[in-house]
Formats: sequence, structure tokens, C-alpha cells
Amino acid sequence: MLLSEQDQILSYNGEVLVFQLSKPKHAEEADDKTMHLCVRRMAFNRDTKLFVQKSSGVFSMGATHSKIEMICCSCTTDSRTGIILPCVLMKKKERNNVKYFLLLLHSSNQFEPSFYFKLDYELKEDIRLFAGPSLLWRHANKLFYISSNTCVVQSAPVQLSSVVWTGEIVGEGTVVLGIRTACLPETEAPDGFSVSDRAIWGSEFFGYAIQTQKLLPGPCFMPHAYSRVVSSVCVCKSERLRKQLRISLVAITHKNQLIWFQNGVPKGVCELPYEKPCSVKPALTSSNDLLFAVSFSSGNSCVVQRRDSLQVAFKWQKVKCVLVDDFIGSGSEQLLLLFKDDSNTDVLSTFKITDLGEVNYASGVNYKHDVPAAEGLQENGLLTVRALEARLQAGWTSVRELQQHLGLQKRVILESCRALIDLVEERTHTLPNSKEVKCRRWALLNSAGLVSLWDDVENPPDSHGKKTSLAFEVPEHFTEELWQRVVGDSLVVGVKLNESCHMSLSDVSLSLVMDQDFSSISPTIKCQSKIIKLNKAFSALAVSSSQIEPPPKKMKLDLHSTNDLKKQFPKRSSRIQLDGAKTVTAVTSLSPLLAFHRVCCVVLLHARKQNHQNDGLQQSKKITVLCGKILLSLEDISNGRYSIKMLRDNSYCTGSMEDILAVLAVSVRFSFQIVSCDFTLTPVSSWLLGEMECTPFKECQDNIFCHKAGNVHGTIFNWALKNPFKGVLTIFCRNLTVLFQCLHSLTRVLPPSCSVKLLRSGSKGVLTEQLALALEKEMLTLKNSLFLKETKAENSLTWGNESGKKINNAPLASLLDTEEGVQQFRKKLQHEREESVRSLNQTMNGALYQKIALKIAETQLSSDMIVWRLA
Repeated sequence: MLLSEQDQILSYNGEVLVFQLSKPKHAEEADDKTMHLCVRRMAFNRDTKLFVQKSSGVFSMGATHSKIEMICCSCTTDSRTGIILPCVLMKKKERNNVKYFLLLLHSSNQFEPSFYFKLDYELKEDIRLFAGPSLLWRHANKLFYISSNTCVVQSAPVQLSSVVWTGEIVGEGTVVLGIRTACLPETEAPDGFSVSDRAIWGSEFFGYAIQTQKLLPGPCFMPHAYSRVVSSVCVCKSERLRKQLRISLVAITHKNQLIWFQNGVPKGVCELPYEKPCSVKPALTSSNDLLFAVSFSSGNSCVVQRRDSLQVAFKWQKVKCVLVDDFIGSGSEQLLLLFKDDSNTDVLSTFKITDLGEVNYASGVNYKHDVPAAEGLQENGLLTVRALEARLQAGWTSVRELQQHLGLQKRVILESCRALIDLVEERTHTLPNSKEVKCRRWALLNSAGLVSLWDDVENPPDSHGKKTSLAFEVPEHFTEELWQRVVGDSLVVGVKLNESCHMSLSDVSLSLVMDQDFSSISPTIKCQSKIIKLNKAFSALAVSSSQIEPPPKKMKLDLHSTNDLKKQFPKRSSRIQLDGAKTVTAVTSLSPLLAFHRVCCVVLLHARKQNHQNDGLQQSKKITVLCGKILLSLEDISNGRYSIKMLRDNSYCTGSMEDILAVLAVSVRFSFQIVSCDFTLTPVSSWLLGEMECTPFKECQDNIFCHKAGNVHGTIFNWALKNPFKGVLTIFCRNLTVLFQCLHSLTRVLPPSCSVKLLRSGSKGVLTEQLALALEKEMLTLKNSLFLKETKAENSLTWGNESGKKINNAPLASLLDTEEGVQQFRKKLQHEREESVRSLNQTMNGALYQKIALKIAETQLSSDMIVWRLA
């Protein structure tokens, strides 16, 4: 930055270089006409907290009939050695032309003329020094440049109105970023309307590579819409990823704004506190904060900090110059602000060094006397901050490792879900290339520090010598109908099972898998399955998932069929069960699915199929059946296509069986026994039909639907009156809040002497009947297990070595008449005693014993469950 007509200041390797152009002072030297370019190397002394001169140098020039001036100075790369050196551009105005020459300053303070050239005009617009050393400028909307290698002025084949930045771009060399009049395609009419930014704004950004003479597209820097307001640019980072140029930069505008651009897209903006910003410089501090020092034409400056957003951190007035370098030798950059001071001619008399953190030095402060502990406090603060930064970095490393671990788990789950979908739809699942999988897996595991979950051996031998079978075999048709309903914020998917085969299934559940390929989320939808049983007379309801499991009293074995209890001993009598239809439902949250606007889901039925063997034991196997697909769209839901329709029709509730099942699926069942000793329970029916505004279903008048407005709307009641003083009220409600509201309303109409008791599962009479059947089955199982058939005993039981002869089974009276008969009877008795002793040491086949133990444990578990319900 130009401080005065004769002074220039430049920062270089933590030092401040002050260039001054002086004339002879003594009278005897006035006729010499020699001018001197002096340089002083100033360094900051941390002991005195002042800038002191380290060395100086002088370069003399003859100025006969001419005027010499300094134009600008900068640090550029010397192409001969690759070393960055200070460079000064000088102008010597002669009679007919103007001579320009470039000087390099070496570490020995010796000036070396690099090259010179002559022009018939003066350089005034967009003068930039860059590597070589080289020089470019703009004149008459044309770009000219000259380098030390050619020493010839060259013209670039581009027209431009301004140069906003010059610097190095990865893979392109030195690039000039400028603004020019928009060049529309030849196919467009000159007066036609174009939707491009270039045609709209009339100007465009462009990049021109000096070495390759190639034009770079402007939108990779910033949109063309900013071409009319941007005055200066600073490129912070440039890189190439997959042959694509990625650039991060900041720009200042005539609208007093600083804008951050990432790959051509604006990412942040900050309003500047002063008008007419002219330059911006980046600085990376010790705390890894990126600062932007903005200078204004009025002599003011400010610093914009980039963390979560761009914001002005500090601002100063009456600033001569702002330099960025490591002035205190801490290994990071600081800002050096030189202030205007009319009372002192030294440019470094009034200054401030700061990084907006722990580094803060200013002139005019006597640190030795006024603030004796400032240096120690600053050093301690620096050490503390560095220790905290180390801890923060360690924590961030742990977070990254955890993210990599979660990402690896997510990829494994997604690949497994894709394999499951292909398996269900009978498609061949294609795995990635084995070499690719191994390389990718090892890379992921090594980076995440995990152990491989698969063998690295390709095509491992089969240990059993058999072909691996599929996870399931497609059985006969188990399902009759697939439907879906929307109840509130829940999606209900139902599958009706075939009556001829649903009694042979257990552990039945549904799964919903998204058919689309969403790489960022898991395709498996979280849902809750329920089994709902409705008999043809509709006089009883059974929802299996509402049962509560009792606390464990003994060790439960891993049975093949854990849901046989629900199949064989339901909440109502077995007679009612036999003429009913079973429906399996899956309930999931609807709102996450609506984020995709349109979702197609595959419905899978999981169950265990029971096969009865000749010995009375059961054998089960897991099966998975593809029930079909459902399509869910936001448009259909808005039109109410899948909504339940429970309307009143002549004092009855009209609703399809699917609507009833959907309401039951999203509801929770509660049964209450109501007993009144002094009054009859007629107010319950009046309360249901009156205050609760309930109407019975056409199929059964005992089950009624609540039409009352509010939270209780949609609640289903079942009122079973055992006698005028005793009954059971079953409530199917959405949540406990609705339940409490219903009970609160009921208690106001019941007589004061009534008692209301929550039943764990159904009525006491039904549970007693179920307990009798369970105990009977347990007794039969024990009997069949202990007294096996003779053929089974011969194959599975091994007795001790038999001894003695076969005893003739003669009548007992005839044996005791004679002495020989008595002896024979004694031998027979002794033989039976020996046989009984040997029978205590019998052994049994392990597989048979396991089946018997599983069967006995299964029946005992069933009886224990019912006893717990009766307790």
C-alpha cells in the first residue's frame, strides 16, 4: 500500500522492510543528481516490545533530467532459484517515454536489477507483481504482461474492464481473475433475451492462465451476478478433485460487503463497518482461526472473523497500513497495524500486533514498569490455550473414529437389507468383486481399528458337505388379503391369513422394507406387529400383543414355538377361536415416510410352521413369505384414500372389517370387572349410548364405536353383562390419557358402592377353563414321555446285561403248593429285584431326551402363564 510518494512498507519473513527514496541533502551533492533507494530491515524485539533495525541497504540511481518514483513493491518468486524475494517496481520518466525497471532485494541487502522496459504511456491501472518476477497491468481494456525470462511486453487476447486478483492456481500456474463485457454465444441473436447471468448482467467473470494462455470458466470462482459489485478478491484455497477445480475465496464489494464463496456458491456474507473497501488479506492465527483484514480508502481497517459465520471482530481508524506475517516468531500469523502519527515521522512509531487472541502488543506501553506481569501472564495463557486445544483435538479424533465405526455398521446393514430384498423377490444378489471388497474392507477396518467380520478366504469349503439352502422356502398360499389404512399419525398394514392353515403357524409377524434404493438410510422400517382375532359372530376380540409377560420363575428353554400359548389358549374359549379369521398387522409411524412423498414398501410375513410327527412331538421351521407391495403417496393420503370411515347409519356404525382392525391395531386393550352390590349396572349402557355417543357395529351390538368429539373419538367399547350386578367392560383406546378420561367419565355415573378392578387378561371363568386344559395337556405330555411305546423303548433305551433264565408265568397258588414251586417263586422275586435295580441305571438317546425336555418345558410354561394371570 502506498504510504506517501516516497515510502513503501513490505513484510518479509517476519520482518518489516521500509523502502525510502531520498535525494541528496548537502549542497555539494546537489549537482550530482543521484537518488538513493534505501531499505531498512526492522524486527520486533519481544524484550523491549519495539521494532529495532537489524540492517540496511542502499541502491543509487542517476536522475539527470528525469524523475524517479517507486510504483509498488511485493514478494515474488525468483524463477532461477525458487526463492521468494522482495521486489520493487521503479519508474523513471524521460522526455519521450517512460522507463520501468524491476529490482530484487537479496538477504545481503543488495539490490539486483531484474529487467527493464519502455512504454509511451504511464502505468496507472491494475498493476500486479507475480512469480518470475513478472509484471502485468491493464491499459485501454487490454491485459499486458512481461517477465524476466522474455523481457518482452506481451498482450493477452482478452478484453477486460478490471483485474480483481492475480495469483497461483493448482494445475494452472499464474491466473488472472478479471471482469469483462459478456460474450454471448454466436447462435443467440444480439438483441434476444437470454436466461444466462452473462446476458442478464451484461458482464462476466473469467480466469486467464498466463503460462498456458487458457481461459477458465468464471462460475467456478463466483456467479456472474456479482461482476458489477466486486472490487477485490482473495483466493484462500484451490485444489483439484477428480479433474474438477474447487476454489474457496472471499470478495469485497462496492456495497460494503465481504462475501465468502465455496466452489462458486456464496456461503456467507458480512456487512462492513466503513465505506469504499479496497483490499483484503487473510491471516491464519495460532488458534486456527481464519481472519480477513479489510482496508478502506478512508484509512480505516477492520477484521472479519470466520467461525460459524462471518462477523466483524474489531475495527480501527487512522490506519496507514495492515501487514500479515509472523512478527513475534510464534509459528502463526499476526496482524500488524501501523497508525498515522503526525507528531512522529517514523512509520513504525505507532503500531499494534494482534491475532485477536493471546497475542496483543501495542506501542506506547512500558511493559517493563507499567505492566510487570504481562509477559508471564501472556506466556501462561498461551500454554493453557495450547493444552486445551490438544484435549479438544483428541476428543475430535475420538468422534471421528466413532463416526467411521457407525458408518461401517451402516454399510453392513444396508448390504444385508439389499440381499434380503433380492432373496425375497427371487433375484440373484450380486456381491461386489472379491478383490474390491477385500481392499475396501481392509481400508475401512484399518482406518476404524476394527476386526473383520468375514473370512478372507475366497470360496471357503463347506464343513457339512452340503449345499447351502435358501433362508426360506416359498410355501403354499398362507395369505388371503393385503390392505393398508392410515389412523392418525400411524400407518397400519394388515395381512389376512388363510383359515385352513393359520392354525399351523406361530411367531407370526410382519416386516416392511422400502423398495427404493436409499443409500443414506436403512431400508427396513421400524414397526410393531399384532395378531388380531375376530370370530364370525364378532362377540369376542383378542389382541395378542397386549398381553404382559409374567416375571420368570424358572429358566426358559429356547423353544421352537414360543407363541403356541397364544394359538392354543387364547383370551376366549377355543370354541370361539375355531370359527374365526386371524389377521396380522404392522403399525409404523407415518410422518417419516411422508418425507419421501412417494414410497413403495415390500411386505414380508415371518412365522414358524408346525409339523406334527407320529410321536406326538412338533417340529417347526422358520419361513418368510412375500405378501406383496404397498404404495404410499402424499397425494393419496391428502385425498383420504386410506382413511378409516366410521359413520352413523340408522343408529349403527358402518365400517369395513379393515377399518375395525386398523383401529384395534393402533389401540391398547384394557379390561375392567365392574361389581355392584346394591344397584344394577344399567347406567353403564346408558353412559355408552348417551354421554359417550357410541353406536354399535352392525355385525355385533355388544361392540360399539365412540363418535364423541375430542380425544375419546375412535375408542371401541365392549360391555359384557354377566348378571345385573356384575359385568366386564373392555376398552380399546389409543393411549392412557384417553383411558383415564373414559374412566373419569364412567365413575361419575356409577353407584358409589361399585368396585372397578383391572383384569390382566380376560375374565376369571375363561382363564379357569384355560388352566384346566393346560394342566390336562401337561399331564398327558408327562405320561406320553415317561411311558414310551415298546418299539421306541427298544431303540432308545439300553438296559444292563440280562442274567437268569426266563421264569414260567404259572399261577401263584400252584407255585406255593410245593417246595419246588416256592423256590421258583423266590428266584422270580429275586430276578425282579435285580431288574428294578438295573432299571435305575438306564441311559437314553440325547436327541430324544432333548425333544422330551422341550415338550415338557413348553407345557409347564403354558400352565405357569395362566396361573400368573389368575393371581
